[in-house]
Amino acid sequence: MNERTRAYLSGRFGDYYRRIDIEGPPASNEREWGHIPFTPGDGTTMVRHQSWLDIAGGGSITEFLAREQPRHVYHSVGRYDDPDASRMSVKGWRGADLVFDLDADHLPGVDPETTSYAEMLATCKEALYTLLEFLEADFGFRDPTIVFSGGRGYHVHVRADRVQQLGRDQRDEIVEYVRGPDMEFEDLLRTETVEGLGLKNPTQKRLLPTEGGWGARVHRQLLDLVAEIRERPEEEALARLQEFSGVGEGKARAIVRAATENAEQLRDGNLDVHPAVVSVAKLLFEQTLAEDGAPIDEPVTTDINRLIRLPGTLHGGSGLVVTPIERDSLDEFAPLRDAVPEQFRDNEIQIDVTDPGVTTFDGEEGFMMEGGKQAVDEALGVFLMTRGRAEKVAE
Repeated sequence: MNERTRAYLSGRFGDYYRRIDIEGPPASNEREWGHIPFTPGDGTTMVRHQSWLDIAGGGSITEFLAREQPRHVYHSVGRYDDPDASRMSVKGWRGADLVFDLDADHLPGVDPETTSYAEMLATCKEALYTLLEFLEADFGFRDPTIVFSGGRGYHVHVRADRVQQLGRDQRDEIVEYVRGPDMEFEDLLRTETVEGLGLKNPTQKRLLPTEGGWGARVHRQLLDLVAEIRERPEEEALARLQEFSGVGEGKARAIVRAATENAEQLRDGNLDVHPAVVSVAKLLFEQTLAEDGAPIDEPVTTDINRLIRLPGTLHGGSGLVVTPIERDSLDEFAPLRDAVPEQFRDNEIQIDVTDPGVTTFDGEEGFMMEGGKQAVDEALGVFLMTRGRAEKVAE
């Protein structure tokens, strides 16, 4: 961006902070703080190793932000004895939140060159639901803090006491579990001894867990398949099953029979109703591992000293608000509408659009942004300028 655009955005970011009130995270005085100013040129400079006292002093963080007019604002996930110490080794680490980052650029199937910003954000929201299922169902975390990053995705903060002392290795294990663990199918199964019924020797049956964890995910896939083939005419059901690698007509007929005659046992997780069922369950396991993991950014979660964006601040690469979201409001949340700063609406400015194209913004989907000089609503203008698609015109 040119100097006129940079100066304009810096000034308007400062105006935004003068008109709001931002609170820091819990234990703000124990965290390191950092920010990136609107520096000239293409590079960026991170100002960090600051304490709450350094930035807020006797006032508020909002006063600091209004004065400094930063492009980006961060706080540490870690808590320290001396957060403003210049070296991590002498800060005196006390503990750290468990933080997850979903970045649309890193999601499977997303190509930043061909996928629109709006489409990437929609895909990232679906990945967020997957992550929340892991955190809530598998780990039992209640009320995680959900934040739209203001850029390409979402952050989730877990601040429960039981995560504060987790080290890097333990956090790495959580990452592996959430992304899709390195495990074999047999690792999921539990065995149960079958006695009685006139059997001279007890035998073992293999069971998929029906509640919690990756085993339950595979079990749900199996029950969905059972329900599907029970609803279809026999020939269609046989054809559907033969879509699986290694399943011929004989195995398919055995699975159809098991789905009809042993439905209750399958609901209980019993796979040993027929070897063909075990074969399909293994294939569903591989499919589930490949498709159902949450594609989180691993270094963010494992880094106990990470800096993360401060909710309520502006993202210098989009002009959108880093927005906390209530769990029961997530379905309705639309980042390109709900994260648009109210302070920039209803004020027309002149910009020069240097990168024209289809744009989605503030509830309006897929409109064409023509190139050249034009008057636009300031919120749209800030969005385009921060994303490098426009420059400010002198007025």
